[in-house]
Amino acid sequence: MTDYFEFATRLKARMGDLLKRAEVIEDDLRHPLEADSSEQAVDLADDETLIGVDDVLRAEITQIKQALERIERGTYGSCSKCGADIGRERLHARPIATRCIKCASVG
Repeated sequence: MTDYFEFATRLKARMGDLLKRAEVIEDDLRHPLEADSSEQAVDLADDETLIGVDDVLRAEITQIKQALERIERGTYGSCSKCGADIGRERLHARPIATRCIKCASVG
């Protein structure tokens, strides 16, 4: 089994950052709407954008949790499609990768 401690550390740090950012967004979304209808329209448009950003953050958090689970199980670094090793260079570039370069390029 390969030691993926460095990846786990990076993933945990990234997840902490994403959770903080998501918390800020969720706090912003809890604000009451302005009384002025034109301001409400701006607030609603801003909220829609924030919801989209929050969705992206939450999706990445989920992928990071899954990667950390794979590290725990000892399956991290193995392609989920063909079983080959995912190169360390690929994992450095994309630590949440579940497929080797060959399988990822095929789709």
